[in-house]
Amino acid sequence: MTEQKIKQDHEGTIGKNIRKIRLSRKIGQTDLVRKVQLMGVPLTRESLVKIERGIQHIQLSQLRAIKDALETSYDELLK
Repeated sequence: MTEQKIKQDHEGTIGKNIRKIRLSRKIGQTDLVRKVQLMGVPLTRESLVKIERGIQHIQLSQLRAIKDALETSYDELLK
């Protein structure tokens, strides 16, 4: 069974929100990837860059781990 992917809208809203929140927390991309990987969720820096740019869909487990790593809410990520 493949994991569900969340399709970003044409503006890449989820990715933009991840980037905005990450920068406001002063967390680098490498640090965020490391935190997500420590939760047992596969994510590379290259994938995070693509997600933030809105050119790659995000897996549900990645979204959940990023939410936890950034200590934010789904509302903030999806608005």
